[in-house]
Amino acid sequence: MRMTAVAAILVAAALGGASASADPAPAAFLSGPPPLSAYGRLPLIEDIQISPDGALIAVIITDGEDRALIIKQSSDGKIIGGLKAGAHKVRAIQWAGSDHLLMTASVTSVVLAIDGPKREWWLTLDYNVRTGRQRMLMDDVDHSMNVVASPPEVRMIGGKPYALIQGIYFGGNVGTLSLFRANLDSGDTRLLKAGDQHTVDWVLDAAGEPLAESEFDAVGGRWSLKMRHAGAWGTVKALQNRIGGPSLLGLGRDGRSLLLAQRGDTDVSIYELAPDAVDWDQPLATGQNQPIFDGGAHALIGLVSLDGETPRHRFFNPADQAMWNAVVRAYGAGSPVSLASMSDDHKRLIVMVDSPTEGPAYAYIDRDAHTGQWLGETYKEASAQIGTVTPIAFKAADGTPLSGYLTLPRGRHAKGLPLVVFPHGGPAARDTLGFDWWAQAMASRGYAVLQVNYRGSDGFGWDFLSKGFGEWGRKMQTDLSDGVRYLAAQETVDPKRVCIVGASYGGYAALAGATLDQGVYRCAASIAGPSELRRFVVWSRDQSDISAQRYWLRYLGADRTGDPRLEEISPADHADQASAPILLIHGRDDTVVPFSQTQLMADALKRAGKPYELVVLKHEDHWLSHGDTRLQMLEAVMAFLEKNNPPG
Repeated sequence: MRMTAVAAILVAAALGGASASADPAPAAFLSGPPPLSAYGRLPLIEDIQISPDGALIAVIITDGEDRALIIKQSSDGKIIGGLKAGAHKVRAIQWAGSDHLLMTASVTSVVLAIDGPKREWWLTLDYNVRTGRQRMLMDDVDHSMNVVASPPEVRMIGGKPYALIQGIYFGGNVGTLSLFRANLDSGDTRLLKAGDQHTVDWVLDAAGEPLAESEFDAVGGRWSLKMRHAGAWGTVKALQNRIGGPSLLGLGRDGRSLLLAQRGDTDVSIYELAPDAVDWDQPLATGQNQPIFDGGAHALIGLVSLDGETPRHRFFNPADQAMWNAVVRAYGAGSPVSLASMSDDHKRLIVMVDSPTEGPAYAYIDRDAHTGQWLGETYKEASAQIGTVTPIAFKAADGTPLSGYLTLPRGRHAKGLPLVVFPHGGPAARDTLGFDWWAQAMASRGYAVLQVNYRGSDGFGWDFLSKGFGEWGRKMQTDLSDGVRYLAAQETVDPKRVCIVGASYGGYAALAGATLDQGVYRCAASIAGPSELRRFVVWSRDQSDISAQRYWLRYLGADRTGDPRLEEISPADHADQASAPILLIHGRDDTVVPFSQTQLMADALKRAGKPYELVVLKHEDHWLSHGDTRLQMLEAVMAFLEKNNPPG
């Protein structure tokens, strides 16, 4: 049950007033675990944003498969408008004033007039909440495409809402990343500033004028930063970096300076750079920090970082910090709380509460009324059987300290359990504590699930990240099996009943577990995993993404596409050594790891006479964005696990 009487009183005490409304308890599943659709379908709430004045809430909801946008009043929850999005892949929603709601979606397509392969193209729809009028941004701009490079930025200029768009402009035969400004009330759009062939990103000032531009010459490996000061543009910084340079984040605390993140020799640092500065100096923060920006002034107002396993929100304004501390006291007893959206006056906000026993849910808080109320759960049907997630720490065979998470099936004694190793993608990413729909689905069927932050994972400092360079398929792989051995020594799991499942890099790790790190796994399931690494790196180059190619080569420990070391760690080149049945799943619309990588593995296993199954997700991308094919994937994985490693 989301809100007991005691919890409601705590909310009222923390916020200084009346009690929060209760959410009904989820249904109990007396006859067994929830159906796989409780996990494998899309979350019931995908995105949620409050309007700048706090009066309206926009929500992307799903029925598990199709999406819809609904607009409701924050005061009483009354629905006043909305749109059916159907199967469209909605990536973001954002308010532009209180009348316009921008919805950005993506589509996988080949554009006939543009050289290049199939890509994921982003488009933004402007929905006028007051009139119901809809229009696609960039649909009538000369010498441009109707696509956006990222969700637009919003500015109020002269009291009117504008969308500032990074789009593609054709000043000649080549498209460049350029800035456009759209008046959402009138529909007029004009080119604000054309970029050049090396433009990567822009930052706009509070008035919607370009403040900074970053460029990257992938061939020469040169990153540079330009800034506008006193009406003139000049190069502030230039770096030689074969992968890429610092990331532009937005405006600093004063609303005039540039905020950027630079990865150094020890960690990631965030800097504020004034328009008249010649270089960045002392960092504002180090480590993994996510910025919090004010919706009205667009300036930095806080940072979010992990304090151990718990997200920590640090606001620069003492009043904002006191407000947040009250929210955490009210909702965060053992449950991490994250900010989802906030009104411009910071008095109405939406938070996500990730309960370790009931899963994630959203709540609306009104500081003036001293109330809080639940808006809805993201995986309501699964909340009756949440498996316990516990942080673990162990050492790899070479002594490297490693960490991860163990999800245990509810109601099962933690001894001699069947295990699924579930490595994350990236590889420069990490797992965190909290609800994971995929891990919870496997745990609901009786499996312990191990997620290891192997060397090369991000979020643990540069030293740990760089330990992964050259260790793809090597120590990054044995870090996973060292985790198996650690749990076996604790007698938590049965070492003879272990499988490995993963997607993207995790899919590669599953294939490598069956072919390179033999004798550990009874079965392996790869979803969109690379299998033939030389061709994969060549494909990255052919995508005109030289920096991505260099990123892969850094982890792969090779200096060129013809390096024989790539064959040593390519599962497709060692299919004859496969020691366990393999399940291969891949979406036809994958633009990150091409479907051909899975087909190569299937062909190699067939030639070698090794057991495998192939499941093709006909209209799915790399991120499993569709509810029907995401469920198809999960059902195939669970059937494969139960066939080859019965939970008992």
